[in-house]
Amino acid sequence: MSYRKTFKLICGVAGSSAVLVFAAAAAESRGLFGERRADASRFTVLRAAQPAWAPANHTPAPTGHAWDFNWDKRDPSALSNGKKKESPAEDPSSERDNGKPKATRHILLIRHSQYNLSGNSDKERILTPLGREQAELTGQRLAALGMKYDVLIHSSMSRAVETANIISKHLPGPGVDLVSCDLLREGAPIEPVPPVTHWKPDAVQYHEDGARIEAAFRRYIHRADPKQKEDSYEIIVCHANVIRYFVCRALQFPPEGWLRMGLNNGSITWLTIRPSGRVALRTLGDSGFMPPDKLTRT
Repeated sequence: MSYRKTFKLICGVAGSSAVLVFAAAAAESRGLFGERRADASRFTVLRAAQPAWAPANHTPAPTGHAWDFNWDKRDPSALSNGKKKESPAEDPSSERDNGKPKATRHILLIRHSQYNLSGNSDKERILTPLGREQAELTGQRLAALGMKYDVLIHSSMSRAVETANIISKHLPGPGVDLVSCDLLREGAPIEPVPPVTHWKPDAVQYHEDGARIEAAFRRYIHRADPKQKEDSYEIIVCHANVIRYFVCRALQFPPEGWLRMGLNNGSITWLTIRPSGRVALRTLGDSGFMPPDKLTRT
């Protein structure tokens, strides 16, 4: 078979496949097509069919800022209590070691279940029958994970309180303490980018809610205290806007991107915070434990 016919066959079967083009080049250079290397233009055609990038520069260059290990202001190497050493023999490195966190915090952020959207006040915006089913399913899922939960913190809004109470009935072991917190109430954390047309809070709402939700983030999302000896598993039942903002802040993503994520009612978002300050997002809005006909996002 002539080189030209073989080349047409390769192009017809594989288009611009680089692997087959390289194979054609190698075979032709060895005279496997029954012709000698005679025309450099043939290699020009083959080179033109190769991708423009080379393996050496195919990896995209990193963008953005480097990871800030002191994002929660709890990095032992950055802390200084200003105390003078008691004696010249005191080793400052041992003091730093004693102040290092040793435990990992697992924070499971739960979005409240479906609620009555037509309610005129917070007291009237209680869970729907489907919402109560969703909370039961979320509680069963948390129990099935087999973890010992240390605390269940919830927003003080009715839909979050009711969701937390239903979930708590399913948690294993002795009763888990329920803690209510006004900082976790729903709101407008920061003006989203890109903007949306269907939801435009006033600037004062961003100003007030944003400060409150940021305060909640600083209170609850941080590495373990050095006194904590064992890993902890904490549940926070709150709202979609709060959870999405927490995720962006914890991962050091631009917080203005919070509205680009969607969360189903009763879904589980799992953050892990290591003693070093590393943060991992283990699940985002997991609701796969619910039947499809139980899924909502209201």
